[in-house]
Amino acid sequence: MTIPERLYTTILHATAAATPLFVRGEGKVARSLRGRIGVVERFRSWAESGRDLERPLVWFHAPSVGEGLQARAVVEAFRGRAPDVQVAYTFFSPSAAEFARTVPADFIDYLPFDLPREVSTVLDLIGPEVIAFSKTDVWPNLTRLAGDRGVRMALLSATLPAGSSRLAFPARKFLTPAYSRLDHVAAIDADDAERFGALGVAPARRSVMGDARFDQVWSRAKDADLASPLLAPLSDQRATLVAGSTWPADEDRLIAAVDGLRATGHSPRLILVPHEPTEEHLAGSEKLLSATGLSHCRLSAALMTPGAPSDVVLVDRIGVLGDLYALADFAYVGGGFGTAGLHSVLEPAAFGAPVLFGPRHQNARDAAALIRAGGAFEVTDTASLLQIAKTFLEEDVTRSAAGTAAQHYVKTGLGAAERGAEIVATLLRARRTI
Repeated sequence: MTIPERLYTTILHATAAATPLFVRGEGKVARSLRGRIGVVERFRSWAESGRDLERPLVWFHAPSVGEGLQARAVVEAFRGRAPDVQVAYTFFSPSAAEFARTVPADFIDYLPFDLPREVSTVLDLIGPEVIAFSKTDVWPNLTRLAGDRGVRMALLSATLPAGSSRLAFPARKFLTPAYSRLDHVAAIDADDAERFGALGVAPARRSVMGDARFDQVWSRAKDADLASPLLAPLSDQRATLVAGSTWPADEDRLIAAVDGLRATGHSPRLILVPHEPTEEHLAGSEKLLSATGLSHCRLSAALMTPGAPSDVVLVDRIGVLGDLYALADFAYVGGGFGTAGLHSVLEPAAFGAPVLFGPRHQNARDAAALIRAGGAFEVTDTASLLQIAKTFLEEDVTRSAAGTAAQHYVKTGLGAAERGAEIVATLLRARRTI
């Protein structure tokens, strides 16, 4: 263990010891800590009841939903070619808990704290032969202790922007040993692959695989069923704007723009999908909607009374956004007006919906690429959002061309999931020949 890793472990021990002070409430930190209570025992229980030691095990880890989309695509491709291999899947963020249940894995749970004792116990309980991390998330003690046991490790659809904090002090000092232990880093593009050299990954262990999210969102769009119990009750003759993963800063502008469209003679339907549909957030959204006079109802109510003529459907559950984009004539993706970061623009693009988002998207490569392709548009305020929405409502040809461009961009990125599955299979074969 390096000196930076010793310091990291000491800090993590102190954090774990303070867990009982922070488990109350509905904030993300509290939910994350509560989710990890008893996680090692849950690993133990599955190891005793579900783990077949005659079969190899691959452990996939993705911190949140965005990375989970990448990982799930690879898991699905890998299971298609290696159905006898067992799969464990872990996540970090509580926002990914619902999504994780959709991953075809034999065991699914939170990633334990990256403490030597917990990590060692879990590794010995389930005996993985390969660990595949998704996008950026690698952990010092997990990589060290897995490496000591001869576990092969990969980082798939890996991303390392030029301005990443991982390349700066002190993060680089802490993380280089962990990245240097990886057997393979398969990056989204050549520039990302090159930058991983600064974190100790030798050229022979770097390659380009693309972004497996393209495969995942394309598969979901292709399989969407407008006659499903979710989508059929929401059928409507009006043009529909689906706004996904929104925050209050997005909704202030969105709701004002939809209200403003009425003055131009347009009355599109808005399906509003908050990133975190807590009761507090939903109540705030409803207060804002009521102030404009826009009629609204929650999704749970809309599904009970199909055809109700609400101007706005406020989604009060998680895990359905990827399907709701099937209803979009055009879409808005949240995060571009606040500090949370822009959320996935690929999901609506896969359905052929032109995509709108706020100005803070500098770290979202797909947002910039979609703009260049003609499938996405940056809005800077309520007025610009209103104007582009008005254009889409009045000019079907313009809207259709933008949607086609967005969908074409997604098609050009397909194939990464199979490449990732082959990397995992290659590492597994190498591990089994030791």
